[in-house]
Amino acid sequence: MKKVYLCMTGDILHHGHINIITEARKYGEVIVGLLTDEAIASYKRIPLLNFEQRKRIVENIKGVSQVIPQRTLDYTENLEKIKPDYVIHGDDWREGIQKNIREKVIETLKKWDGKLVEVEYTKDVSGSLLDEKIKKIGTTPEMRLKKLRKLIELKPFVRAIEASNGLTGLIAENTKVVKDGQVREFDAMWVSSLCDSTMKGKPDIELVDLTSRINTINEIMEVTTKPIILDGDTGGLKEHFVYNVRTLERLGVSAVIIEDKMGLKRNSLFGTEVVQVQDDPQNFAEKINAGKKALLTKDFMIIARIESLILKAGIEDALRRAITYIEAGADGIMIHSKEESPKEVIEFCEEYKKLDFRVPLVVVPTTYNSITEEELSKHGAKIIIYANHLLRSAYPAMKKTAETILENGRSLEADGYCASIKEILTLIPSEGI
Repeated sequence: MKKVYLCMTGDILHHGHINIITEARKYGEVIVGLLTDEAIASYKRIPLLNFEQRKRIVENIKGVSQVIPQRTLDYTENLEKIKPDYVIHGDDWREGIQKNIREKVIETLKKWDGKLVEVEYTKDVSGSLLDEKIKKIGTTPEMRLKKLRKLIELKPFVRAIEASNGLTGLIAENTKVVKDGQVREFDAMWVSSLCDSTMKGKPDIELVDLTSRINTINEIMEVTTKPIILDGDTGGLKEHFVYNVRTLERLGVSAVIIEDKMGLKRNSLFGTEVVQVQDDPQNFAEKINAGKKALLTKDFMIIARIESLILKAGIEDALRRAITYIEAGADGIMIHSKEESPKEVIEFCEEYKKLDFRVPLVVVPTTYNSITEEELSKHGAKIIIYANHLLRSAYPAMKKTAETILENGRSLEADGYCASIKEILTLIPSEGI
């Protein structure tokens, strides 16, 4: 029999998939290239079912003779291995982000006179549309809690951006761009102490208490589904921290990052310009360990933020602390720097790679922002946080609008800085009204 190849995710099956498989059977033996969890996560949400679960379902569909993993969106590796006579796909990929993949399939098939057969797309259903409907339903605390660890496992790096209220949460949740044929979006949200305090008109000195922070988290959770990483400042007293992590875990927060400083908390980007005292590493390790023992699940992450570079204590001190915190049970290490050059962060990353036992490494390229995500990932970063950019971009725009109204005695000249009234009114849909 002729060999026929088609690729699918197999996560949410609908009659459009059955139509494709039925058509493929007309041409010969059907081999399904099932996208791996990593491949799916590279361009859309984490699959609801893992690869083995999806494989078991697809291999039991009538007409499917074999299911093999397809490890990337690119078909080339599997096509050159199987050399199918036909590749079957819906005709919807002639335009859009899959266009380049299609062209590569055609070029590869030419090597052995294989043919691409395109089936009319089933118009009344779409995996993407079903994904959006699922997203609108929302998520549960348990599902959200588990997402961050899964993302770290499946993606080269996790991209997070600050969210300080429901609106910025929606921006983090829904903003996407297409670049080089791939969809880019934020994977997680960072609830920043600086931004949360600033939004409330308070200084960033650990003044806003956890009750208030939880109100912010709940605002964000009501309108989003992505995992949340909380800026936990110093974590407070060890005796308080054990209760706070339980609360955050119950809410569905995925991780808290606490910094190894003590006394009055001052923002790290002040560096040595203000008095900042680094905690004794053993004392901080005890706080981490106490927090880990208080947790009910293995999903919640306690990440230790090391301030050694901020306080000019050096890379060796930072590495020693990393080892101590990992031994205490830290689920991740965040290395922080206020330098404009990424040099010291890169040096730490390279030395960190040499450790016998490591946990995911977190970086926050606020000041050293010339380095790209891909470069940071190459040096070992697993979580990259854009910590305060929505707040920093909103403030000058709002200030300029206010000044323009004062200068002109009317708001006409400010229109260029503002979204339209219609856009604002329709920004948040009123479901069912």
